[in-house]
Amino acid sequence: MVRLNKIVRAFTREGARAIRFTPEMELKRALMNCLLWEDQFYEDGIAIADRIKALVPKVAPKRVAQLAIEAREVMKLRHAPLLVIREMARNEKHRALVADTLAQVIQRPDEMTELLAIYWADALGPMQQRKRQPVSAQVKKGLARALTKFDAYQLAKWDRDGAVRIRDVLFLVHAKPKNAEQAKVWKQLVDGELASPDTWEVSLSAGKNKRETFERLIAERKLGGLALLRNLRLMQAAQVPRETIAGAIEAMRTDRILPYRFITAARYAPDFEPELEAAMLKSVKDHVRLPGRTRLLIDVSGSMFATLSAQSEMTRAEAACGLAILAREICDEVEIFTFSNEVVKVPPRRGFALRDAIINSQPHGGTYLGKAVTEIDRKGDRLIVFTDEQSHDQVPEPKARGTMVNVASYQHGVGHGAWTRVNGFSEAVVAWIAASETALN
Repeated sequence: MVRLNKIVRAFTREGARAIRFTPEMELKRALMNCLLWEDQFYEDGIAIADRIKALVPKVAPKRVAQLAIEAREVMKLRHAPLLVIREMARNEKHRALVADTLAQVIQRPDEMTELLAIYWADALGPMQQRKRQPVSAQVKKGLARALTKFDAYQLAKWDRDGAVRIRDVLFLVHAKPKNAEQAKVWKQLVDGELASPDTWEVSLSAGKNKRETFERLIAERKLGGLALLRNLRLMQAAQVPRETIAGAIEAMRTDRILPYRFITAARYAPDFEPELEAAMLKSVKDHVRLPGRTRLLIDVSGSMFATLSAQSEMTRAEAACGLAILAREICDEVEIFTFSNEVVKVPPRRGFALRDAIINSQPHGGTYLGKAVTEIDRKGDRLIVFTDEQSHDQVPEPKARGTMVNVASYQHGVGHGAWTRVNGFSEAVVAWIAASETALN
């Protein structure tokens, strides 16, 4: 006979007892680090996406909507919030919030086509042969409002080949233009007559000289910060003068760029480490400060060196290093430790030197987080842990003001009792810690 009256225990992937989360907490964990359908070290992307689908109906509609917006606006995720909205559209109690949430979440024109691709993805066979499910009225209303956000340049830039095009969205939702100028732009979109945008992708795909293209875009300030970082190696290969590139790095806007982006750029263009480090430190100089004494504990176990996605070479360890670099700059007093099989104290260096000290501090073995917390935690300090939480051993309650920053999307995590839990590796993490402490005082 099957026995139903029993305790169901949760464990991490490495066997430690884990805490059981509410559906809302589970959804936040799954969502805030989620590069949708991308495999992680312990779980594949399909499992994570399926967990998100299953959790949405279990969470209050307003909280689901808030989490989708937070994932897009704070965590800068694109596909996972769209999946959440698609699941909201399936559920009667969530459906009323779909239009407002969708209109706020969509920030690029191609996100409208991605939403429809996700919406119709349940059918079998190639997209062109699928029997497309009728789109709900709330989704149409949200897409119609989102369409009015974008000008001719944005529509032309993101109107790319695919099973669903932006003009398909326009035909589907019957949106009303805000004015005659927008009506003219939409007609050009439908007729395929929008002028090609002046971007580095368009210029290079047109076969123009790479060096001349980059020099012109830099001189005209048409190369954004992220585009500049992503193209350093290509600019070097095109023999753009070093002083031109260095000047562009010095002049770039850094306020919306996370430290880990600079770490990635330095990997591909090590010749520009001095300029990249200066820009990285400039990006955090006006950040909110954390007073008092802080101890940072950074996971360097083997699972942390899995890449964030199949398209990225950035690892979770490097993302954690980016947060550590940020925290190092804004803490009044700081001590830095890494943990794997052992606990190692790291010199409180700055910038890329701190990254190197963290990554090279010890072999990348197991995840003995409980041992590490027990060894370094002390009353009166702030303890911030950057980890994927897949510990081998039990993690005790913190003696200090303990914050567990989870940098993966795994279902189960550790840390019982008074731990404050944060999911994601946004620059907002440290500001949130400061704000939460202020609220408690």
